[in-house]
Amino acid sequence: MRVKELHPLCCIPLESPHGIDDFNKPPVEPATNLPATSLTGGSDRRKVTSVAGILHKWTNFGKGWRSRWFLLRNGILSYSKIRRPENLNLLSPSEDVRLIGDISAGRLSRMDSSSGRRKQQKTVGIVHLKVSSFRESKSDDRKFYIFTATKTLHLRTDSISDRAAWLQALASTKCIFPLRSLNGDFSFTSPKDLSISTERLKKRLHEEGMNENLVKECEQIMLSEFSEMHEQIKLLHEERTNLFDALRQLEAANLESGAPGIDDNVYQLSKHGFSSLGRGKYSECSTTASSDDKQEFEDVSEEDEPSFHDTDEYFNEPSVGSGSNGYTDIKRRTKLPDPAEKERGVSLWSMIKDNVGKDLTRVCLPVYFNEPISSLQKCFEDLEYSYLLDRAYEHGKSGNGLLRALNVAAFAVSGYASTEGRHCKPFNPLLGETYEADFPEKGIRFFSEKVSHHPTVIACHCEGKGWKFWGDTNLRSKFWGRSIQVEPVGVLTLEFDDGEVFQWSKVTSTIYNIILGKLYCDHHGVMQICGNRQFSCTLKFKEQSILERNPHQVNGFVEDVSGKKAAMVFGKWDDSLYYVSGDGVSKTKVSDPASNASLLWRRTKPPPNVTRYNLTSFAITMNELTPGLEEMLPPTDSRLRPDQRHLENGEYEKANLEKQRLERRQRMSRQLQDSGWRPRWFEKQGESETFKYTGGYWEARGHRTWDDCPNIFGEFTEEQLAEAA
Repeated sequence: MRVKELHPLCCIPLESPHGIDDFNKPPVEPATNLPATSLTGGSDRRKVTSVAGILHKWTNFGKGWRSRWFLLRNGILSYSKIRRPENLNLLSPSEDVRLIGDISAGRLSRMDSSSGRRKQQKTVGIVHLKVSSFRESKSDDRKFYIFTATKTLHLRTDSISDRAAWLQALASTKCIFPLRSLNGDFSFTSPKDLSISTERLKKRLHEEGMNENLVKECEQIMLSEFSEMHEQIKLLHEERTNLFDALRQLEAANLESGAPGIDDNVYQLSKHGFSSLGRGKYSECSTTASSDDKQEFEDVSEEDEPSFHDTDEYFNEPSVGSGSNGYTDIKRRTKLPDPAEKERGVSLWSMIKDNVGKDLTRVCLPVYFNEPISSLQKCFEDLEYSYLLDRAYEHGKSGNGLLRALNVAAFAVSGYASTEGRHCKPFNPLLGETYEADFPEKGIRFFSEKVSHHPTVIACHCEGKGWKFWGDTNLRSKFWGRSIQVEPVGVLTLEFDDGEVFQWSKVTSTIYNIILGKLYCDHHGVMQICGNRQFSCTLKFKEQSILERNPHQVNGFVEDVSGKKAAMVFGKWDDSLYYVSGDGVSKTKVSDPASNASLLWRRTKPPPNVTRYNLTSFAITMNELTPGLEEMLPPTDSRLRPDQRHLENGEYEKANLEKQRLERRQRMSRQLQDSGWRPRWFEKQGESETFKYTGGYWEARGHRTWDDCPNIFGEFTEEQLAEAA
């Protein structure tokens, strides 16, 4: 019987006699010692791969607990409102399906009649166990939870033994589908490894007495068919790689950060045992009821079951969670504090009219022209889409150097997306000022330091999963009457663990209409992303003209070491970036996203709580002092800077007074630098080389040893004043 189901990957209804695709069947089978009955019977059948039964699922306070048919198969748990056992769709006739609990026909009939629906219902929910976790209830012997990154399923069985059977089935399935991606082992056979031999075919045809021309014709037909199949496999392999990248990132985020309501009681399923009565210790937690048992049930009606999304769209900006050990869920803020004072309007022209042609980094402006983050934090903002580097690492690991280079190019462009609508300048850091960002939910930790006051140089270092990113930046800005031009000086370096390195420099940025008209920012110039292996990339940021109808354009190409173009790249730095493989594509087709182009990156939507600074959701979190963080920071961290904190709180008068005080202190910084001052965490690699991180910061943070980090935001001591003199 043909049953309509939802494909577990793309969630498109399929008409299939075999149900869920069996393409990636695991190499081992789950344990079969479940206290349940077999639907198909037979001791000679192969080991159990599917488990089914009735569970009670909490829907909402209006409908309460509702009985649902659950099917666990191939690492996927699906459930529907009612499904009869005789209509259960098996992978193959030889497969055993273990039933848990009372699955009598009379009971199902009563359930059908009570709901008034004798018609078979479609699947209403799917849970990928690879990106989920589960835990038993501490207050109810029959209840357990399944957590994903987006929802929590509250489930209850009819008996204690039934709960034990379901938990054992889930744990056995988890062992078959281990969390390998956290170790970077999401690999499977590459299409490049496939080959075919025609020797046996030619030998058999010769034995039949066929002439050589006919043998060659048959051989050519076979090779042609194989070539066509090989191309299809390559496409499937690429789609599969992209999907597993997304699953890996969601899985890691779920494992590291946990779902809402999960505390330290969450456990990794493959590492803990359980008892036959369902009262085993699944976590290193106390015997008291968990917060999940005390919290209010999620109010989700059955008609409001989670929507299924197109894979490319849903996984466009996944989170990576290979961060620090012992990480617990960090709730980051979504808005800035409400201003304590009313904002004041200040004329920018009145402040800078006497500074035309000068370097604005040396012009002291009131705090009203600043945004509440420093240039050190601004460097970290370029890492908002760090998942592109995670993806590049995985592509290179699987041997796809082209996609690695394309994702690196997308990352280099994505750093400009946050500048749209940002008209305020960041705070200029003090000499020796630092900033750290530990974002385990993204799998990265970042550190930056102001290493030189004249010229102003900021050095940064970031570690991710399989890659490191570092560089230093010296911004040279000039005011030309109607515009401000900023030219970044410095080289950014990205190095993967396998030794491949990419280097590039940023393009010129200009802010227009300083005096009259609508203020806007544009980036223009050519960016050369040089790789040390097979591929490099050239990107051109088109300068916006007065009559430009399609601004913010970026076009370019990836070429190999021989100079042959391997892919064309196009898009907008404030929106998205696409690519088309190969050369010879006309510009009209390449510039049209509706063509056969593939999406590399898309900007995230702006936050709902927009401020006058137009900060992104990511930037809003940068100056936040999360619980317990302040005690771990050195006295040089930007989040402890008083004028910046006052501005964030909307205390403008206090912010202005503190800014003037710190600028007086900053004027002595050059004297300190001339006296032989050296950066604490970075060291210059030769006169013409960049600053590189020397190490030791995170270790010092762990021991809270900041003895050699001065309180740069306090008043100068007499010794410091004497040293500066």
